[in-house]
Amino acid sequence: MNDTLAIWVAGARPRTLPAAVAPILAGSASAAALGHHDWLIALLCLVLALALQVGVNYANDYSDGVRGTDDDRVGPVRLVASGLASPRAVKAAAFASFGVGALTGLAVVALSGHWWLLAVGALCILAAWFYTGGRRPYGYLGLGELMVFVFFGLVATVGTTYVIADSAPLHAWIAGAAVGALASAILVANNIRDIATDRESGKLTLPARLGDAGARRFYAALCAVAALGIVGFAALTTWYALIALLSLLLLIDPLRRVLGGAMGPRLIPVIQSTGFAEIGLGLGLLVGVYLG
Repeated sequence: MNDTLAIWVAGARPRTLPAAVAPILAGSASAAALGHHDWLIALLCLVLALALQVGVNYANDYSDGVRGTDDDRVGPVRLVASGLASPRAVKAAAFASFGVGALTGLAVVALSGHWWLLAVGALCILAAWFYTGGRRPYGYLGLGELMVFVFFGLVATVGTTYVIADSAPLHAWIAGAAVGALASAILVANNIRDIATDRESGKLTLPARLGDAGARRFYAALCAVAALGIVGFAALTTWYALIALLSLLLLIDPLRRVLGGAMGPRLIPVIQSTGFAEIGLGLGLLVGVYLG
């Protein structure tokens, strides 16, 4: 039983979960900068974001597994490709996660009174599924990083601020761009590792289109966007928010690896460290606002 649970936890790809946590922290920071606090709604937003992240991970495992894209990969366990779980079971897990997200989102909407956000929630679930699902998954067209930036950056951050503070100020969008840049950087690092196998299977991710050197430069550019976002947020709220820059120290080793040409398993720590840096960024903004 414990082995089974461990397999499903590994299949949920815990290293990617910071992409769900960070925007909620950043959005709460923007709301706090406006003088608004609602920890219940913030907690529900966190559950919603985590459910969608886990759901997209299982959906990705299912869709890539049945297509054969994951037959020869380095990195986290693939449930379908490795035969550890049936495609039907993994698909069911994805839909169950989306269901948890939908119910949690309904609770957020009910508490905030912004019922039109149900349409945004539905769009988020559709985007999560069609990343690698459907006949023409956008993840195979090089749009994955853009959609991660939009949904796990701008939408999640600004949405959290909006349901707490009934406002979507400029500093929330800037914070969303900062965390979205690092969320995209996580995906870029993952896709750099898989460029060769993705091209062979017809999965033309953005790194596969940019090429190895271009994708590595793009990772560095995303890290720079995150740093600029912190400065922009601090300029509009409180300079104490610059404490979030400390989180970017966690990117020193990832940048050395990525720009140094690390391949295969040597890129796996990049994903984890970038995730920790993203959480640190969101937490740093929140702590900075309260200190200010």
